Formats: sequence, C-alpha cells, structure tokens
Amino acid sequence: MKSIYLLSDFHLGSPSVAASRPREQLLLRFFEETSADASAYYLLGDVFDFWFELRHAVPKHFVRLQGCLASLTDAGIPVHYFTGNHDAWTFGYLEQELGVILHRDTLVTEWEGKHLLLAHGDGKGPGDRGYKRLKRVFGSRLNQHLFGLLHPDFSFAIAQGWSRQSRASQITESYGTDDQSPVFDPAKEWLYQYSLRKQKERQQAGLAPLDYLVFGHRHLPIFCPLPGGGTYVNLGEWMHQPTYARFHAGILDLKTYPDHQSSGYGRLSI
Repeated sequence: MKSIYLLSDFHLGSPSVAASRPREQLLLRFFEETSADASAYYLLGDVFDFWFELRHAVPKHFVRLQGCLASLTDAGIPVHYFTGNHDAWTFGYLEQELGVILHRDTLVTEWEGKHLLLAHGDGKGPGDRGYKRLKRVFGSRLNQHLFGLLHPDFSFAIAQGWSRQSRASQITESYGTDDQSPVFDPAKEWLYQYSLRKQKERQQAGLAPLDYLVFGHRHLPIFCPLPGGGTYVNLGEWMHQPTYARFHAGILDLKTYPDHQSSGYGRLSI
C-alpha cells in the first residue's frame, strides 16, 4: 500500500536565492526518497517566497524543483498544489508546464474512509482582519492586471520586500522573538478555532466529523486532537525544522526530515 505525502511552506527564495539552495536540494532528496512509495503529493502553499506570473515570464530560479515536480506528474504521480499567501498569483503556468493540480481554496476529501480538510490556512478563522482585507486587494483581477503592467524588475522587487516582511511576522508569531521556542495558544490559534467551527458545522449538517484538518501557513508543527473527535494538524515549515505528514493505511502522522521519525514535539493536547 502506497502513501500520500503532505508538506508546505518551503519559502524558496528566502532569505535569499543562494541561502535557500540547500533547502531546494533537500526537497529534491525528499522527493527522490519517497517517490517509489507515493500515490500522491499535496503541497499546501508557500512553495516559493514570491511567485507572480506575467504573460510571457515567471520568476527565475528553482527550476530544479520545478523539473522534479514535472517529472513526478509525467510519471503519473498526482501533485496537488495549494496556493498560499506568498504564491497565489499563478495563472496557468504551474498547471500547464508542471502538470500540477491547482487548488485555490479549501479541499474536503476522503482517503481510505477517512475524511480530511486541506488548505493553506491564510485568512481562515477569526481575527487577522487586516490581512483578510489585504487578501481581497491582492485577489482583485484589476489590481493583478495593473501590477502586471509594471516592469518586473520593479514590481518583483516590491513584492519580494512585502514577502520578507510577511514571513518575518509569521515566524515571530510562531516561534517568539528568539526564533527558538514554538508558541501554541489555542485561544489565539486561529486555525485551531477554525477547525472547531468546521467540525461543529458538519455536526449541525448531519455529516461525519472530519478525521484530520490539515494546514500550512502557521510555520509551527502541530498535531492536536480536537474535543469531540478529529485532529488539527499543521505541517510546519522547511526553513528551520523540516516536517511533513504521511498518510498510510488510514493513519496520518507528522514526521521530521531527514530522519523520517514521528514528530513528537508537534503532538499537542489541550
């Protein structure tokens, strides 16, 4: 029986192209090691620290990873790509050139009798009203068109500056100012609150509860059982402590890379 692999938040290009080259190489090694066992991959957003497609141009760099993803899809292994808040501006290139299956929002699916909700996670749950307003601005087709009229040397520099600021804010929220100690407070964990709400909505609709609610975005590996059933899972990130999830024989587990051991520090209880 093969496995489904879920991972997110590589932020290739951060803090610089040169600095993230080893991260790209680590990802290539991961895909090489797991491809024989993989029935599908799910990339839950922020693969790139910045991505914006123009009609005849895309950001350069990281073609090795792009080629790897294309090779996987050419070999018949589905690669599902969820847009994140750093790489939302894709308009056909990834699907047409790499063969990925693109998801722009939440996906509810069933694997081996288990019900899962998958999403990048940005803008979900209560709070973060400022970002939600900003997301509507970024999602405007008119604003995207106007941004695309700028010379890419100028527009990409602006966008990359915003990406650095957004990512730094996310890391501070997740790890604290010392960038070492993960912080998990369920009262402030918007995706935890969102997971509770989704479970309640399904109960009210007479649907079976979700077994796993899986997100990226948070930059914090989390495997937290929910009251009433199901588990809130966050995939963490690949800039500090690479983690991923493996779904095998009806069970999803959060693991570290490169040792492939269960991620004990990600298992939290309330």
